[in-house]
Order: sequence, then structure tokens, then C-alpha cells
Amino acid sequence: MDRLQVVGLGMAVLDVLIRLKEMPTWEHGTRLSALRFDGGGPVGTACVAAARLGARVGFVGTAGNDESAELKLRSFVRDGVDLSRLVVHNESENQVVLVCVDECTGERTFCGLQSFGHSPLRPEELDRDYITSADYLHLDGSHLEAAMQAARWAHEAGKQVMLDAGKTEGSEVHPRFRPLIGEVDILIAGSGFVPALTGVADLWEAGRAALAFGPRIVVQTEGAGGSYTVTADEQFHTPIFPVQVLDTTGAGDVFHGAYLVGLLHGWDLRRVAAFATAVSAIKCTRLGGRIGIPRYPEVIAFLRERGIEIE
Repeated sequence: MDRLQVVGLGMAVLDVLIRLKEMPTWEHGTRLSALRFDGGGPVGTACVAAARLGARVGFVGTAGNDESAELKLRSFVRDGVDLSRLVVHNESENQVVLVCVDECTGERTFCGLQSFGHSPLRPEELDRDYITSADYLHLDGSHLEAAMQAARWAHEAGKQVMLDAGKTEGSEVHPRFRPLIGEVDILIAGSGFVPALTGVADLWEAGRAALAFGPRIVVQTEGAGGSYTVTADEQFHTPIFPVQVLDTTGAGDVFHGAYLVGLLHGWDLRRVAAFATAVSAIKCTRLGGRIGIPRYPEVIAFLRERGIEIE
């Protein structure tokens, strides 16, 4: 295949999605309005999104050797993500998550296997030439030791590193996670992460403070509140596009994949953020984190319908 543009190193899971109006109890069952199997995981879904939007993408991670593993890898194969450096363990797939989607709001809750992620990727299992062949390395903080090694290799080769820092509900970022921030060029974090990292409550001030940790771009995503971008030269807010929400599963992961595609196009950050926001909005109108990812022409049409030209 042609030279890769993005290599993702991180988590890929099998999502078992159920959509329902109320959760069952031990006393009372319930009926499901929808059931679906789909691939998931922050980096895994971002890789599929980037590939579906036209990028050449490779994924580095782990998988089991059973039918569940085949199901989780299916969308990678369908969308042309290179899996030549995937590490297959001789065991049942343990990265499986039950995703319960609220029929009324589209919000969801997750239940993972007890053995989830107990066999992480090791640094010695990485291929340095493969990691450094791409323009961008995308991480989500899983396989932490391997992620640190890959980020250092990428920087030594003059490549860029993006981190999906996820959502933080506590007041602090885990100490083991902090060194990775220093190896990152583009930090895109879920709600609460940047204030927890910096100890600053105000999003703009927290974004500016986060730049001192190493990133040149800091983006804080706030769900329905849109995203907040801070660099040394500018700061701006990108609102969401109102849509009829069916399922928010994977919305943030898809945002990351689309953001990488925008960077590959060489757009300014305002256009990149608008593009990523549009991709995420379209995905939220469909059930499943990967099945609902749109293709590039659909996104451009969606934006033009709203008076936004980015090409």
C-alpha cells in the first residue's frame, strides 16, 4: 500500500450496543429497541473515521483469536485500515464492552469485561519503522509504555503526535499518565481533563496553562457545549451542529479521526474544528460508534447546507 499518513496505537474493542428506554433490574426485565455489534475504542474508532474520510491509516494494538476478535476487526478491514502490525494473543478477546444507549437522550453507559485490557502491547512488540512512516501518530493512553516509546520515536523522526486524553471526572490526572503529555503535539481532551491537568477551572486559562506541558494545540471538547481550542497564537470556540441525536457512542473518537484528516488537508484550525464537529454530529444521528461514520462528500455537503465552505 502507499505510505501511511496516520498510525494509531491504542485501544480497539468490540461494542455490544443495546438501545433501551429503561435499564432492567433483577426484578424486572425490559425490551430493547435496537441491538448491534460494532467496533469501538478511542484510537480504533478514530482510525476507522480517518480511513473512511480518505486518509491512509494503520492501527497498532492487540486482539484475541476468537470470533469476538473477528467482529471487532471487521470495520478496520472494511475501511482499509492496515492491520499488519496488529499483535494477536492466543486467548479469547477481552476488550469487549456492553454499551447501553438511552432511547430518549442518546447518552450511554459502559460495562466492560473484568479481564479488559489485561494483556497490553509491549514496547518490544513495536515496529519503529512502521510507527515513524506516518505523518501523525495517534494515541489514547492505553498500552502506556508502548505509547511512550512510540511517541519518542515519532518525535525523533520529526513526526507529530496526537493524544485523545478522554474525559476526567476526578480532580487530578493519574501521575502515570502525565509524562505522556510531554510527548504530545496535539492534545484533544474530553470534559474535565485540562482543568484536572492544570489545576485551573476556567477553560481558556486551563488551555493556555496546558501548553506549558508540551502540546502546541490544546482542544477541550465539552459535548453539547462544543469545543475550545487554544494555541500560542489564538483561541476560539466551535459550537456543535444541532442534530437529532440517536447515539453519542464514539462521537469524541470520531472527532479525533476527523481532526487528523483536517490537519492532513492543511486547513487552518478553525476549519479543522468545524469539519471534525460536523463528522461527529452526523455520527450521532446513527446507532454505533463506527457504523455511523460518514464519508468525506457527505460531510462537505452537510457543511455547505449550513453555509460553511472549508475546501
